[in-house]
Amino acid sequence: MSQWQQDPILDRGEGRRSEPGWATDAWQHPRAQVLGVDADGHVSADEDGLRWVAAEGACDPQRHFMLGLWADRPIFITPIAHGDRSLRELLPVLDEDELQLAFGAVGLAGWHAAAGFCPACGTVTTVVHAGHARRCPGCGREDYPRTDPAVIVAITDSEARLLLGRQPSWPSTRYSVLAGFVETGESLEQTVRREVGEEVGVRLGAVDYLGSQPWPFPRSLMVAFHAHAVTTQLTPAPGEIETAAWFSRDDLRSALADGSVTLPPSRSIARRMIQAWLEDTLGVEAVG
Repeated sequence: MSQWQQDPILDRGEGRRSEPGWATDAWQHPRAQVLGVDADGHVSADEDGLRWVAAEGACDPQRHFMLGLWADRPIFITPIAHGDRSLRELLPVLDEDELQLAFGAVGLAGWHAAAGFCPACGTVTTVVHAGHARRCPGCGREDYPRTDPAVIVAITDSEARLLLGRQPSWPSTRYSVLAGFVETGESLEQTVRREVGEEVGVRLGAVDYLGSQPWPFPRSLMVAFHAHAVTTQLTPAPGEIETAAWFSRDDLRSALADGSVTLPPSRSIARRMIQAWLEDTLGVEAVG
């Protein structure tokens, strides 16, 4: 079971964010810590992980955004021009707690970088609720960080083979399970069927839930499924899928061993899905 099925480590302060002085008082806490994050998902970091600094000086509500309390330690982020390392680079070295904090930090910072103007009237917005919303002083509209749902699906056929594909923009050996964003008016299961049909031309039978994981590139929620293929002929969509193939477990192990196939990052739900299939344990307990 992954950390994403367990209790969250952050007390996000719901109900207290709008209290006058709550975030500024937390900033003065002797254990308050701050992480710098830039608009492209790069963070202040050393070789072995995130670089936190003590909160100093006065709290600026327009620049100091409170993620929440981590074991009663106030955690803030602040925008910086250029971070030291991308979060993608840091995925292998962060422990589970820091991974959750980093995912929240990068997602929140990216939203603030893109949400500086009111979508209704174009007025410059101001930060409210300790960094968890922006308010328009012109029309009074409040906006909140948006999470975009996406599906990711492990497709198997009657021979227990797994379907993997690669996008044109990926490294030449990178393969993964298929994924795509939910469109307006769709259920998650409908998205699975549509995306798979569009990307590789495969029709699906049963679709079963496996788990979920936030993915802050930029602000997605990856919802994982296992789907059973009714058809197996592959027709990769030009520009979307460069190539796709069915792999037996022996096929994939051989390709991984000789380097002709590499997999997604080890901390991703995509990797957990593929690994669980290789171990014949594809289910909620192994993936979620």
